[in-house]
Amino acid sequence: MTSPFDALLPSTERALLHRVAVAQSEGRSPSFVGAVAREGKKVWSGSRSCVDGHAPDADTQYRIGSLTKVFTAVLVLRLRDEGLLDLNDPLEKHLSGTGVGDVTIAQLLGHSGGLAAETPAPWWERTPGTVRPGLADVLGDAPLVHPVGRRHHYSNPGYTLLGSLVEALRGVSWEEALRGEILEPLGLTRTSTQPVAPHAGGWAVHPWADVMLPEPSQDLGLMAPAGQLWSTADDLCRFAGFLARGDERVLSAASVEEMRTPAAPPGAGDWEGGYGLGLQLLRKDGRTLIGHTGSLPGFVACLWVSVEDGVAAVALANATSGPLTSVVAADLVRIVAEAEPRFPEPWRPLPADEVDQELLELTGPWYWGTYAYGLRLGADRSVVLEPLRGAGRRASFRALPGGGWIGLNGYYAGETLRVVRRADGSVSHLDLASFVFTREPYEQGEAVPGGVDEAGWRGL
Repeated sequence: MTSPFDALLPSTERALLHRVAVAQSEGRSPSFVGAVAREGKKVWSGSRSCVDGHAPDADTQYRIGSLTKVFTAVLVLRLRDEGLLDLNDPLEKHLSGTGVGDVTIAQLLGHSGGLAAETPAPWWERTPGTVRPGLADVLGDAPLVHPVGRRHHYSNPGYTLLGSLVEALRGVSWEEALRGEILEPLGLTRTSTQPVAPHAGGWAVHPWADVMLPEPSQDLGLMAPAGQLWSTADDLCRFAGFLARGDERVLSAASVEEMRTPAAPPGAGDWEGGYGLGLQLLRKDGRTLIGHTGSLPGFVACLWVSVEDGVAAVALANATSGPLTSVVAADLVRIVAEAEPRFPEPWRPLPADEVDQELLELTGPWYWGTYAYGLRLGADRSVVLEPLRGAGRRASFRALPGGGWIGLNGYYAGETLRVVRRADGSVSHLDLASFVFTREPYEQGEAVPGGVDEAGWRGL
C-alpha cells in the first residue's frame, strides 16, 4: 500500500512547478527540468520548454558538466577503501611522470593541490579531446599556480589526473570503471559519456536578443573525468540517495560522509561555501547542502542534497548561461523542506544490551572548571557531551572497542574521552584531550590541574 507521505501535497507541487517556470522564463532557457527526491525516492518532477507540446521529462538527458567530478571522486574513494592507495599518497607513487607528483590524492580531490584551473589554450570545453592527447598537453609547462596545499583553487586538470589514476590502478578505462563500479550497481541506466536519445540539444542564447545558436558537443578525451557525463533528473535523484546514505555495493555510508566533510578552507569572502572530497558544500537558508554544479557549452546543471532534511533536488537546463540552476535546486529543496518537514523517528528505549550500570552512572552533570556540561547515552554505547547553558563545545563520541570514546565532530573530533578511576575502582573524573571533567566545579582532590585552593569556595 502506498504511504500517504510518498507523494507531495498539491500546493507543494504547484510551488515547485512555479519555481521551474520562473527559472525557464527569466533564465531564457530553451528548456528546464526540475526534480525532487525525498528519502532517496523521486517524488516530483516538472519542466518547461520554449516549444509547446515538447517539454522534456525526467528521462531526458542533459549534459551535467562538473557533476561528473563526483563520480570520479567515488571511484578514487573505492580504491582507497580497497587498500590500493592512501589519500595522503603523493600522486607520483601511483602515476609517475606528471611533473606534479608531490601533490597528494586528497589535495587533488579537494582542489587544494595548487594546480591551474584550466588547461592551456584552446578552451578544452569547446575543442575535441584529441587536441590534448597526453597529460603533458593537459597540464602545460606551468601546471602549478599556487603553493601546494595552501588554498582551495578549483582545478579541472586535477580531475583529469584522478581519472588517469583510476585507469592506472584498475587497468581499464575510466569509462569502463565508472560503468561497472557505479552506474550499473546503482541502476543509473540513463547516465553515459555520450548522449543517448531522448536528450536535449545544447544552445547559446544571445545576451541582448531572443535568438539562439547551437553549441558544439565535443568528446573531451582525457578531460572526461572532469566533465563528460550526460544524465537525467531520474538518475540524479537516485544518485542523490546514494550521496545521502551510501550503498555497500559502491561506497559505505562512512566513506560517503567523509566525502561530505570539508577538505580545504573556502576562499576569502566565500564563507557560505566549501569543498569536500569531490563534493561542493553550501550553507543556504539555514541548511547545509552537498552536491555539485556543472556546466559545459550549451548546458548548466545542479544537484543539491540536504541530508538532514532527507530532501534532494535536481535542476537541468540547455543554455550556456542564464538559468541559475544552483539557486533553483536550492530553492526546490527549501520549498519541500519547509512545506513538508521531515517526520522524526519515533523515540525508542536503547536495547537492553547497550546499557549497564557503569554507563548509567556516568550520565548527568560534569564540570570543566566552572563550565557545566551534561553527559548522556546514545545508541551503540555512544555518548554526547554538551554544555548545559551558554556557548560551549558540544560533541558526539563513538565507543572504542578497548574502552573510552572517540570524538566525531567539532573541537573534539578525533580526540579521546576516557574514564579515570581511583584505586578502589570508583570514578575520579573524565579526561578529554587533557581537559578534566569532575562531578563538582573545581572538586577537591588530585585530579584538577594546578590544584584547588584548600580554603574552598568563599563569599565576598
